Amino acid sequence: MKTKQLFVLPAFLNKSVLIFVLIISVHLSTGKAQENYGKTFNAGMGAGVVYYGNSAYLLPVLTLNYEFNLLGNFTLAPFINYSYYHSYHYWGSASSPYENYSYSEVQIPFGVKGYYYFDELLNAKPAWDFYGACSIGLVYRNVIWESGYAGDYYIAGMNPLYFDLHLGVKYHVTSKVAAFLDISSMGSTVGLAIH
Repeated sequence: MKTKQLFVLPAFLNKSVLIFVLIISVHLSTGKAQENYGKTFNAGMGAGVVYYGNSAYLLPVLTLNYEFNLLGNFTLAPFINYSYYHSYHYWGSASSPYENYSYSEVQIPFGVKGYYYFDELLNAKPAWDFYGACSIGLVYRNVIWESGYAGDYYIAGMNPLYFDLHLGVKYHVTSKVAAFLDISSMGSTVGLAIH
């Protein structure tokens, strides 16, 4: 008898999720966490990558999230990001001249970001935090076209589902403030974390 899978993950994602779950399971079984990572507001800015067809564009990105403790070194953070893109689309018809029509696009990904802190595993000094993270959510997109454009309003681009893998480091300037660098599959940001 054949069984039917309701949801199939890409192969690279299956391995990433499995490794992430194994690390968390093994680490949680050791018992204690040295630090409270939750109750942290993270605000950053940087550059993100957006793919349109076969092209990739670097965009300015703003990001906000708030971390809650879940288990030991694992936190969850609702997040929202913002990016803006401006470009041109060459179009014309019998009633409209061929020319470059401009359009602007706002993208707002939102969802939840799971962090796992590797400080104990790496024997990190108290001023440093090292983490791996995964963001899952949706993307709100709004495109505004130049007046006079009467062509196809669809611009190939980002899937409405959002998935991003991260590696990051935080340096605690004080007990309440840290600077961070977050490098991900969708871009990089620098910012402040307030505990």
